[in-house]
Amino acid sequence: QLQFVESGGGLVQPGGSLRLSCAPSGFFLEDHAVGWFRQAPGKEREGVSCIRLRDGSTAYADSVKGRFTIARDNAKNTVYLQMNSLKPEDTAIYYCAATYPHYCSVAVSAERYDYWGQGTQVTVSS
Repeated sequence: QLQFVESGGGLVQPGGSLRLSCAPSGFFLEDHAVGWFRQAPGKEREGVSCIRLRDGSTAYADSVKGRFTIARDNAKNTVYLQMNSLKPEDTAIYYCAATYPHYCSVAVSAERYDYWGQGTQVTVSS
């Protein structure tokens, strides 16, 4: 089954940092865009960030701008989400998925994305 594998989640105190990794299993990323989404209990899945692999252009949700950074390592076929200054409201399961480059926007529905992984839990709590 073609899907992403997310890792790097955990428990961190407010103000702390985590780096999430997203790597495809069973396929190679080429001219895609990769997005990070998150879903908190009882809430809709929301777009966090997206990156176009060819040119590295990015998009961020307003709630994470200035705190989160998305990056790709094409040689390692991996996309990262560096999360700094974490807040309790960042607590969620974080997922990554792929889409066409022109859909790379946090406003685009998750339905436009494919190859969803199982997600990685991020908990921000003191």
